[in-house]
Amino acid sequence: MSGIVVGVDGSPHSQKALDWALAESTLRHAPLTVLAVSPVAASAWTHASLHYGGDEDVRAQVEQATREIVDKAVTHSDPAYGQQVTVQVVSGVAADELIKASEDADLVVVGARGAGGFTKLMMGSVSSQVTHHALCPVVVVPGDHTR
Repeated sequence: MSGIVVGVDGSPHSQKALDWALAESTLRHAPLTVLAVSPVAASAWTHASLHYGGDEDVRAQVEQATREIVDKAVTHSDPAYGQQVTVQVVSGVAADELIKASEDADLVVVGARGAGGFTKLMMGSVSSQVTHHALCPVVVVPGDHTR
């Protein structure tokens, strides 16, 4: 996944990250991979992803929703935008999958917070883990700071 990888989860913060990544990929003439992670349980001992039979149905729903979000964002982006956009949906733990994607990426982009319930936090757990463990530069796109 060389180029820019942006993590999306349907939250307003990830929408801002997607918009920023689209613009940045235009400036850099770099391909953009939009990565959505269909969440699965993680082992309490090993933190490894645990996959179950129904995970594929959920992953398909996440993929459809992600494609709709990306199509809408591309439609509203700069008309000069001509870069390659790929949607990739995987089942796993969001932070782990974004860190794994950083191995081959030139840049990873995440929203400051995701869809989690701790609205007072300036930075969520996924963006915090990605900034600490990614193997390439990371951009954390801030959201609105209204409280």
